[in-house]
Order: sequence, then C-alpha cells, then structure tokens
Amino acid sequence: MSTHSSTHSSTPMRIPMTEYLEIDLDTERWRCRRCAQDLGPARGNYKEGTLVYDRDPTEIHRPLIDPARYEFTFAPDPAWCRILEYYCPGCGTQVETEYLPPGHPPAYDMQIDVDALKAQWAARPPGTLIPLGRDVTAEPLRTNGNRDTGSTP
Repeated sequence: MSTHSSTHSSTPMRIPMTEYLEIDLDTERWRCRRCAQDLGPARGNYKEGTLVYDRDPTEIHRPLIDPARYEFTFAPDPAWCRILEYYCPGCGTQVETEYLPPGHPPAYDMQIDVDALKAQWAARPPGTLIPLGRDVTAEPLRTNGNRDTGSTP
C-alpha cells in the first residue's frame, strides 16, 4: 500500500483536526497549528506533549449563593472536580480544557486511525482545499499547508 507522500509531491501533508491541532501525515505527529510545535505521535494522545495546568474550579466558578449559609452553592466542589487546561509548550496557546475528578488521567479524546486518514487523503487530488469552517477567519488551506490564494499550486 502506498503512502500519501509517495503519490503526491514532497510537501508536508498537514490535516487540521481541531482549531489548534493538526496531524502531519508524513511524520505521523500531532502539531500545534499556531507554531508547528511537535506534540507527540499521532497514534497517541496529543495531551502528553502539552503543558498542563491542574486548576482549582473555584478559581473560575464562584459560588452563586453564600457558602457560609449554604452547603451547595452551584459551584464545583474541588474535592470532586478539577479543571485541566492543556497548553502548547511552543507558543502557549490553550488547545484543550477538560473537567475531571482529582487524580483522573487525562482523557484520550481523539484516537485517530492514521492509516485510514492517510488512505483517504492519498485518494484526493493534489492541492485539495481543506475547509476550515464558517467560524475560522483564515483563508482555506491547501493540503500542502499553504493558504489558498485563488491560484492552483
């Protein structure tokens, strides 16, 4: 079975997976979309390559009613809930946040079938536009990672 890099040019094949994460199919690595920092193998959990801030939920969610008068204040109890914020070590961009019980390992929220992704993109014509979605203000990306200028590569 041939890989994408053997069927197309030698330009890197970077596929956006979230607003701040992409997978480089040639190296099979997670990367930050803002600074291109390597975050680890695409067949693993990208969170292992990030900086983690284990945050007390009371820093963000203040009680809605007086905690001196009421046991339950509509704010998360730090004994039951932590907020994990994941940051790119290269540029400091926050790439993910999750609420977990204290001591719980980071969630494995994206398990990518890299071989299937490679096969899918190998079947597409070179220069295929990658739609970024209506909420992204950047120009669409071509499969080589360059911005769409309206001309063909």
